[in-house]
Amino acid sequence: MSTHKRHLTRRRVLGASAIGVAVTGAAVAGGTGLLSSASAAAFGYSDDGKNYVVDTGASLVFKVSKTTGDLTSLAYRGKEYEGYGGRHSHVESGLGASTVTVKRSGQTVLIKVVHGAITQWYAARSGQNNVYLWTDKADASFTATRFLVRLKPGMFPNEGPDSWIEASDKVIEAGDVWRRADGTTHSKHYSGKRVIDYDHIGLTTGSVGLWIVRSNHEKASGGPFYRSLLRHSNDLGAGLYEILHYNQAQTEPQRFGLQGPYVLSFTDGGAPSAALSHDRLDTSWVDGLGITGWVGAAGRGRVAGVGLKGMDAKYPYTVGFANADAQYWAKAAAGTGAFSCKGMLPGTYTLTVFKGELAVHTRSVKVTAGGATALNSISITGDPSTARTLWRLGDWDGTPGEFKNAELMTYAHPSDARAAKWTGNVTLGGGDEAASFPAYMWKEVNDGVQVFFRLTKEQAAAAHTLRVGVTDAFAGGRPRVTVNDWVSPVPAAPSQPSTRSLTTGSYRGNNHVFTFNVPATAWRTDQDNVLKLNIVSGSSGTAFLSPGTSFDCVDLLA
Repeated sequence: MSTHKRHLTRRRVLGASAIGVAVTGAAVAGGTGLLSSASAAAFGYSDDGKNYVVDTGASLVFKVSKTTGDLTSLAYRGKEYEGYGGRHSHVESGLGASTVTVKRSGQTVLIKVVHGAITQWYAARSGQNNVYLWTDKADASFTATRFLVRLKPGMFPNEGPDSWIEASDKVIEAGDVWRRADGTTHSKHYSGKRVIDYDHIGLTTGSVGLWIVRSNHEKASGGPFYRSLLRHSNDLGAGLYEILHYNQAQTEPQRFGLQGPYVLSFTDGGAPSAALSHDRLDTSWVDGLGITGWVGAAGRGRVAGVGLKGMDAKYPYTVGFANADAQYWAKAAAGTGAFSCKGMLPGTYTLTVFKGELAVHTRSVKVTAGGATALNSISITGDPSTARTLWRLGDWDGTPGEFKNAELMTYAHPSDARAAKWTGNVTLGGGDEAASFPAYMWKEVNDGVQVFFRLTKEQAAAAHTLRVGVTDAFAGGRPRVTVNDWVSPVPAAPSQPSTRSLTTGSYRGNNHVFTFNVPATAWRTDQDNVLKLNIVSGSSGTAFLSPGTSFDCVDLLA
């Protein structure tokens, strides 16, 4: 792994700590709550006329509106945390008039909220400072699928790239990106984390922590590398999100059905218990509750692979599984590539092997209820890095990670004061060329970046293929190349998300390779060859909202 890649990885982990996103789920006291026999006796629910009031028998009492299904109160150790701006916590943006029912089954209280195509469930377990949640969405009548926990101002520190100060920061884009007086940028979009990178997201004072432990995202969209809203805070309040489908920078259609549980957990300040994580959580107690669409462990299967052949030791590998109904993924073991994915719904899936974030192999695999599908070693067949090249700028891993400003762009706006200048040309052979090449290029910001390189007489005597790999595009932006006096045709626009992405913390779209067949007559041997990249598009825009793209790799085949 290059020095730049190691630095990028290290900073991402440090960044998770800085904004309260835990990458691991280390167990701490308070995750499930310690209770006395007196508090345990208080477990149950009551009706205050407007809400069902659930006493967990620990330190948490919460309320759910009988008319809307909103979560209207979170009182922990007698202190209220819920609500800001006159609004409560809810699925979507609030369901409105709903049918809300409650029941107790042994040591569980279950609340059901029905509104059209959405059914939301809340559950409490005796003696635990947790709220278990499920969301069942039947169709696309609601645009997004999310649960938003709204928290009162001043309850937790207002810090991190996903925080801002409405009283003094200035809005610079679409009402949700802010610039501070020091030139740093802030937004609810700037989590800096992919789904695969985090188990829980939250806020802590050091003595009280409030967290959402994410679900397995089997009914979510976007795959393991998708970035979306996780949390935000400002001087008016704070929010925590479980995002299951979000249109922004989305690469997949919605999936429908029951998703969960995801867990809202209070602690004594530390991370939530590791026992709450989606891959460790004991859900046997859910089986008899009658939650519509629930599939317990007995109705699920697993896939296990011996390993992967042809891995590049510099990169992590992930094995993803996806069909129209569900998605899963598993990290492959370093060295061997062995992997195991459990808890999968029955069905036939497309298995995709990712080198970094780049798909390098696909095949089909079938999962059966209660069964284990064993796979022999898989030979990786689609890694573009194996091709012989005259030169290569960056590497093929599905990310712009080697390039200038790439790290910053997952938690800041491109105009951020910390960003290096987006303009500037690159001379191959000058040392650390990738770090001088921009991760992103926009038509109205840094169009026309040039790459200078030399060829021998023998190399210049033949035609060569130039490859330009991209990870995403905005407004149809795509590269057209000029080599000395030769100008390429305008390439067709590949399928990419139609919303903002490059300015909202994500380079993740659909990886695509543009190939340009450069004739031998284009080359020079007595001086530098000049490759110029320009952004073309049928759309328009200004500055960082002009057509643009993010790069994965640029190379010239031998």
